[in-house]
Amino acid sequence: MTSIQLVVFDMAGTTVQDNNEVQDCFCQAAEITGLKVDSERINSMMGWSKKLVFQTLWSEQMGTDNQSYAPQVEQSYTRFKQILEHHYLTQSVEPTVGCLELFHGLKQQRIKIALNTGFYRTVTNIILHRLGWNQGLNSDYVGSDDTIIQVSVTPDEIYNNEGRPAPYMIQKAMYKLGIKDSKKVIHIGDTPVDLAAGMNANCLLSLAVTNGTHTREKLQQYPNHGLLNSLIELKNIIINL
Repeated sequence: MTSIQLVVFDMAGTTVQDNNEVQDCFCQAAEITGLKVDSERINSMMGWSKKLVFQTLWSEQMGTDNQSYAPQVEQSYTRFKQILEHHYLTQSVEPTVGCLELFHGLKQQRIKIALNTGFYRTVTNIILHRLGWNQGLNSDYVGSDDTIIQVSVTPDEIYNNEGRPAPYMIQKAMYKLGIKDSKKVIHIGDTPVDLAAGMNANCLLSLAVTNGTHTREKLQQYPNHGLLNSLIELKNIIINL
C-alpha cells in the first residue's frame, strides 16, 4: 500500500483544461493598457501569482522607479481580472483528461486531494463552482473525506500573496489537512514554477504534465522527478510507490 497521504494539484493546465485561454486574457489586458509583451514571454510566467506577472512586465518596460509603474500595474491587473472572471463565468470550464478518474482512484486509496493555483481567490471560486468541486468545502476551503477535494489554497491565503515557486501553498495545504511529512506528498503541475514549488517544499515527487501550457522539451530543462503525458499516468506511479 502506498504511503502517500496527499497529492497537491495545480489547476489551469493540470486539472482544468486551458487551451491558452489564460495567456489570451493576459495578452488582452496588456494590449488594452499599453503593456508591450509577446505571448511567449507571458507563457514563460504561467503558474506565477497573476499580479506578480504584471509587476514583472511593467518593471521590464519602464522600471520600478518610474512614477507610473505602480498605477500601470494596478490598471493592467484590474483589467486582467475583469477579462479573466468574465471568461470563466461565460465560457466552458472542463476538467482535463483523466482528472476525475484520478480523483476517484485517490479517494479509494484514502489519499487526500489539494488544489493550489496562481489564481486569486475570486476566480478560483468561480472555477470550483463551475466544476462543482466546491461542494462541501467550509469557509476555510477545507472539505472532508467525502468531498471531491479536501482543500483549496490560493496566493490570497499566503502572507504577501506569495505564490510559486515558494513552497508555502503546498505547506498551507499540508497544515490545513494535518499532514506533517512532506515526503508523503506529491506535487504536480504543468509549469516550471510548479516543479520548483514542489522541489522547494521537499515533496517526495515534484511532477509535471506535458499536455498543459508547457511542452516536454521546455519542462525537462528544470529539476523534476518525472514528466507525464497526462494525469492518467500518475495512478500507476502511486501504485508502484
